[in-house]
Amino acid sequence: MKNVYTVKQVNSYIKNMFTQDFMLSRIYVKGEISNCKYHTSGHIYFSLKDESGTIACVMFAGSRAGLSFRLQDGQQVIVLGAVSVYERDGKYQLYAREIVRDGVGALYERFEALKKELSEMGMFATEYKQPIPRYVSTVGIVTAPTGAAVRDIINIAGRRNPYVQLILYPAQVQGDGAAQSVAQGIRALEKKQVDVIIVGRGGGSIEDLWAFNEETVARAIFDCTVPIISAVGHETDTTIADFVADMRAPTPSAAAELAVYDVREVRERLLAYREALRRTIRLETETRRKILEHAALRLKLAHPRQRLNESRQYAADLDTKIRALMTERLTREQHRLALCVEKMKGLSPLLKLSQGYSYVQSEDGKNVKSIAQAEQGQCLDIYVTDGKIRAQVLAAEPLSYPGREMSGEERRREEK
Repeated sequence: MKNVYTVKQVNSYIKNMFTQDFMLSRIYVKGEISNCKYHTSGHIYFSLKDESGTIACVMFAGSRAGLSFRLQDGQQVIVLGAVSVYERDGKYQLYAREIVRDGVGALYERFEALKKELSEMGMFATEYKQPIPRYVSTVGIVTAPTGAAVRDIINIAGRRNPYVQLILYPAQVQGDGAAQSVAQGIRALEKKQVDVIIVGRGGGSIEDLWAFNEETVARAIFDCTVPIISAVGHETDTTIADFVADMRAPTPSAAAELAVYDVREVRERLLAYREALRRTIRLETETRRKILEHAALRLKLAHPRQRLNESRQYAADLDTKIRALMTERLTREQHRLALCVEKMKGLSPLLKLSQGYSYVQSEDGKNVKSIAQAEQGQCLDIYVTDGKIRAQVLAAEPLSYPGREMSGEERRREEK
């Protein structure tokens, strides 16, 4: 027998045929999900079926990052992938890379086109974002009046701060006319001059959230002078409103936490500020008191009375010093005077007279020291201790005393 092949060879040949087929390497297949199973490895095994047949599908764990919803039986989806043969079983199957719900593809293209257009117009630019007020008194809410979103916002806001007023604009958030209703709600609350506006709704499919992907809503958010927080769907849902809004919240509950400050935290912060202020005041008061005391001491030292007292003390010290110097000088001069007196006493005529000597004076007041000054018959005044004697010269005789040298006149007289 010629041309006999093994099962493996046949399966490999068929797989190679599938691989070389360009259309089968990237193909979109639409159908209803059935027999969906999530494996512990992270892979998803399911089948796509329509009224005429079924095809086996698998999505490996590495491709699940772009899957935005959980697969369930009965869902209508469009799967992007490649058709190939699983050689072990000899069966072909669709290896899925992307999965979107049926009808979402066209909406997603519209979403991306509008997103690109508005981005190029600058409506997503950071410089146009308004800051969300930290402390608000009124919060506007644009959402459905009966949905879970408004209940979550009311509960969170009431728990965080019951003093903040909530103003609800009951808008239609799904279906025909929803975008116009949301835009009207934004403009109405802007006229109310609320502090911040929350625009959003609960989660849903892209069709359910489509009102927040409309240009009407985007322009209403961009033109609004009141800061807007977008809270549409769940954390994984992203809409055009999220890009245009001043802030995006992952959920309505998170939006309420961002918009409404926690009054308990504010009270605790105020208490902390009060304690810090008291400490600062005490420290500042103590510092100022020390400065004042130092200034008072300096003022006391620089006071005129103090300077006057210092001057008085200085004058008293000088007076004491002068008196001491005067006393010392007087004592010294008294001692010197006493010496001079003693010397004068030794030279005093009266002392000589009291010792038996006398003073002889001629009539013309001249002191008679020699017999040459006395002539016979001449009257002389002789001063003694207790008076004056009037005498007349009877005779004058020269005398020689031991140790006394005679004058030349006396020698001549003596020689005669």
